[in-house]
Amino acid sequence: MPSSAVERFILIKMQVSTALDHIYLLNKNQNILIIGAGLCGSLLALRMAQRGYAVKLVEKRPDLRKEEQDAGRSINLALSDRGLKGLRLAGVEEKALQLCIPMLGRMIHDKEGNTFLSKYSGRENEYINSISRPGLNMLLLDEAEKMPNVELVFNKGCKSVDLQKASATFKDYVSGGEVSYEGDVILGTDGAGSVVRKSMFNHKKFLFSFSQEWLTHGYKEITIPKAEDGGYRTEKGALHIWPRGEDMLIALPNLDGSFTVTLFLPYSNSDYCFDTLTTPKMVMEYFKKEYPDAVSLMPNLVEEFFNNPTGPLGTIKCSPWSAYGKTLLMGDAAHAIVPFYGQGMNASFEDVVVFDEVLDRFSSEENSSWETIFQEYGKTRKKDTDAIADLAVDNFHEMKEHTASPLFQQKRKLETAFEAEFPQEYFSKYSLVTFNEDITYSEALKKGRAQDKAILNLIADGKITESMDLSKKLDIVKRETIEVLHDDDVISNL
Repeated sequence: MPSSAVERFILIKMQVSTALDHIYLLNKNQNILIIGAGLCGSLLALRMAQRGYAVKLVEKRPDLRKEEQDAGRSINLALSDRGLKGLRLAGVEEKALQLCIPMLGRMIHDKEGNTFLSKYSGRENEYINSISRPGLNMLLLDEAEKMPNVELVFNKGCKSVDLQKASATFKDYVSGGEVSYEGDVILGTDGAGSVVRKSMFNHKKFLFSFSQEWLTHGYKEITIPKAEDGGYRTEKGALHIWPRGEDMLIALPNLDGSFTVTLFLPYSNSDYCFDTLTTPKMVMEYFKKEYPDAVSLMPNLVEEFFNNPTGPLGTIKCSPWSAYGKTLLMGDAAHAIVPFYGQGMNASFEDVVVFDEVLDRFSSEENSSWETIFQEYGKTRKKDTDAIADLAVDNFHEMKEHTASPLFQQKRKLETAFEAEFPQEYFSKYSLVTFNEDITYSEALKKGRAQDKAILNLIADGKITESMDLSKKLDIVKRETIEVLHDDDVISNL
C-alpha cells in the first residue's frame, strides 16, 4: 500500500493515465481514409476528426463549393429527426436548420385541382424539413475543412481497393494519372455505385452477398420557378403530391421561392411512360391530362423534361459490410434505398451516430480492435437498414396509389386525432419511423405495420364508428394491434 498522500496521488494519477490510454487507444496515430465526400462521408469525416483521428476525405467529383453540379440530379431531401440527431452529434444542427423549410404534411392534389393537407403528425412539433442536397453537403464540407486533422481531396475517382492493406488506387481526373492513398482503415461512403463495395464483391477470399432490385419506375426533375414577386407559386409549408395510381408527381420547396418537382413514371408498358413520352406534344398531353393544375406552375416543363436525365430507382443490400478489420461500408454504399420515406440521408446520418456509439463502447476496452468494432457495427445496424429499405418500397406504393383513397384518408384522420389527443400513447408508423430517433427502424416497421393492419381491418369491418368516443377507438386499436403482433410472431416462428 502507498505509505504517503504523495504516493497515493502518484498511484491514482498513473491509474487515470492508464485508463485514458485505453479510452483513446484507437485514436493514437490512426489515419482514416474515407472514400466518398457526399453527405454521409462529409459528416463522418467531421465526426471522426472530432474524435481525434487524422482523416483524408477523397471525392471523385470536383469541389461542389467551386463548381456547379449537373442539373436534374438534385432531388431535394427531407431532413427529419434521425438525420438531425447525426448533425447534432457533430455540432452542426443549428447551421443545417437555417437551410431548411418546414413541411407540415402532404398536400394532395387531385385531377380536378382540389387540394387537401394530410398532416404528418397530430403533434405540433413533428414535421419534416425540405433541404437542398448540395447546400447541406457544402455546409458539411466547410465544417470538415475547418478541422486541422482533415484533408479534402477532389477530382480523384477510386478505381480499386486493397481490402487487406487499407489502400486504394485513384484516377486523377485533372492530370489523367493515378495515385494511391493508404490509411489504417478505409471507410467506404462512395454511394450506391460504390467502388469499395465492388472491390469486396470481386474479392475471392471471403463470402460476400449482394442484391440490387430496381423499381419499374424512373424519375425526372422539373422546376416550379419562384413567382415574379419572389414568392412561392403554391403552398410553401408542405410536400406536394399528385398521386395517380401508377404515376406520381411530388414537389418540395426551396429557399429561393422555387420548388423542385420530381416525376415518377414507369419506363415502359404503359400508355404514358418514359418510352412513349418522346415528343413535346406527348409530354404536354400527358401533363395536362394527369396534372392540370401543375402545368401552369412549370413554364419550362417541356424543355426541362427533355434536357434533364432520367434516373433509376433501386434498393441495394449486401453483407458483410467489413473486411479484415481494414475496410467498412457505410451509407448508400452499404444500403441504398428508394427515396419514398424521405429516409435515405437520415439513415446514412444515423449510421454515423450508431458507429460513434459503437466506438464509444469499444474504445475503452483493452483488447478492442477495428475488426471487432466493424463487426459489431454491422451486427447492430444491418437489420435496421434492411427494415427502412422495405418501408421505403412500401411507401412508394402508398404515395402513388393510396394517399388519395377514402380508406387511407380515414385512417390518417384517425391517427392524427390519436396523436393530437393522446400524444404520449399513440405514434403512427410514419411518426415511429420519422420522428422517434430512439426507436430502431426494425422496431418501427414491426409495430407500425401491425398498427396499420389493425386500423384498416377495424375500419373495413365497421368496428370503429364515428359515434364512438376517441379514447374507446384508441383502446380498440391497441387491443387489435397486440393481436396482430401476436399473430405475426406466431407466423414468423413457424
